[in-house]
Amino acid sequence: MSKIISIHSYRGGTGKSNTTANLAALIAARGLRVGVVDTDLNSPGIHVPFGLDLEDENLVRYTLNDYLWGNCEIKDTAYEVTGNLGTAVSGQVFLVPASIKAGEITRLLKDGYDVALLNEGFDDLITALDLDVLLVDTHPGLSNETLLSIAITDVLLIILRPDHQDYQGTAVTVQVARKLDVLEMLLIVNKLPTVYDFSDVKRRVEGLYSCEVAAMLPHSDEMMALASQGVFVLRYPHHAIARELAGLADRLVADLVA
Repeated sequence: MSKIISIHSYRGGTGKSNTTANLAALIAARGLRVGVVDTDLNSPGIHVPFGLDLEDENLVRYTLNDYLWGNCEIKDTAYEVTGNLGTAVSGQVFLVPASIKAGEITRLLKDGYDVALLNEGFDDLITALDLDVLLVDTHPGLSNETLLSIAITDVLLIILRPDHQDYQGTAVTVQVARKLDVLEMLLIVNKLPTVYDFSDVKRRVEGLYSCEVAAMLPHSDEMMALASQGVFVLRYPHHAIARELAGLADRLVADLVA
C-alpha cells in the first residue's frame, strides 16, 4: 500500500516547497521510503533544501523534463538524497527534480507536456522504487496540468498565508478540489505572525472553507535565515514549526506505520 500526497497553493511564496521537503524528511524519519517529485516545472526549487546540485551533470543526468519528453524512464530521474539531509533517518528520500535550464523551461512553457504521462509516471515511480509515500510539489495556481495531477492524489494539502489574496484564491482551490472528488483535503496555514491568536485564526479559516486546518505554522526568523539551505525540521527539531509538521506527518502515514 502506498500513498500519493500533493502539496499545493494558489499563489507562490507560501512556503510550499519547504513544507514538502520538511514533510519528506519527517516521514522518512519514521522508517518509510519517500519519493518527492518537483512538478513546479516553471519555477523548480525543491532541490535546494535537499542539497542536490542540478548543475553537476556527472551527478544529475536526467530531470523530470527528460521523462516528459520521452528521453528516459521515470526511475532514471530519481536521485537518493537521504545522505544530504545532515541527520541520519531510518527511511530513504528520493527526489525527482525539474530542470533549471532556461532553454528547457522555455520549451516547456511553449509546448506543454502530457499530463497523462506524468500521472502514469507517478505509479511507475512508486513501483520502481518501492515507495511508501510519494509527495508531489505542485505548480501554484489552477492550470489544467496541476488539476489533473491533483485529481489522482490520495491527500491534498493546501497551503495558505493569512493574507486576503490567499484567502480568496484558496476558496477557489477548495471548490475545484471538491469537484474533482479529492479523497482527503487538509489546510496548512503558514507564516502566521506570532501576535495572532492561532486558535481564532484556525476557527475562522475552518469556518470559511468548511475544511480542517491540519497545521498552523508561525512566522520564523530561523526559517528565513536558513534560506532553504537545508531541511528546517532537522536543523530545529524542537521548534514550533517542527512540532506542528511532525504531528501532521504522523497523521498522514498513520495507516502505513501501524
